[in-house]
Amino acid sequence: MATAVAAVAVTVGLTACGSDDKADTAEASTTTSAAATSADHGAHGTETAPTADDLKATLVLVADPTKSTAEKTAVIVNGDKRTANIDQMNQALGAYGTLIFAVTDVKVEGTTATAQVVITSPHGSAPAMPMTWEHVDGKWKLSDAAACTMLGFAQAACTP
Repeated sequence: MATAVAAVAVTVGLTACGSDDKADTAEASTTTSAAATSADHGAHGTETAPTADDLKATLVLVADPTKSTAEKTAVIVNGDKRTANIDQMNQALGAYGTLIFAVTDVKVEGTTATAQVVITSPHGSAPAMPMTWEHVDGKWKLSDAAACTMLGFAQAACTP
C-alpha cells in the first residue's frame, strides 16, 4: 500500500507540474498497447486473458466524469465501498480534462492481471506504474488498490 501511495504522490506531483506541450499528449494518445493473447488462460483454464485494450477500457470508464457512480462501481472489485470517493472524483474531473491511458506488458497469473499503465493528463504524463485487475463474476475488474490509485489523482483518496 505504501508503494501505491508513493506512486500516487509522485504522479500527482508530476501531472500537476508536467508540461502543457500538446505534442506530449498527442504522442501518448497514439501509443500502441501491447495485447495479451486471447489464447492465454488463467489458473482455472476458464478465464480468457484480458487484452491491454480490455484493461484500458476499465480505466477510461473510471476516469470519465460523465459515467455514473453505479457504472464505475461495477468495474471495480468491491466498488460499492468506494462510492463516496467516486462521487468526489467525478466532481473533480468534470472540469479537469480528459485522461489518456497507455496499457502495456499485461501479465496474467490465475485470476489476477497486472499491466504497466502510463496516465497522461492535460498537464503531462506520469511514469509507468503497475496496476492490477481481478477476474470476478466473469469480468476483469480494476482491483481496489488500483482504483484507489486512480481516485488519488482526483484527490479523492481511499481511507482504510
